Amino acid sequence: MLLFRWLILLTLIGAAVLFAFYVGTGEARYRRWGLLTLKWSLIAAGGFFAVLVLERIA
Repeated sequence: MLLFRWLILLTLIGAAVLFAFYVGTGEARYRRWGLLTLKWSLIAAGGFFAVLVLERIA
């Protein structure tokens, strides 16, 4: 569980770094990569919390 929390945190930090690159350089590819990274990290976080909720129910 701790590993998954760290992975989600690191992907969110990675998305923030990509958005900072976008702000600094103005290149659209960093924005696109940042949005893609953010999307998948939120999907992973949703799956992680869904497993936690299912563990509580069962």
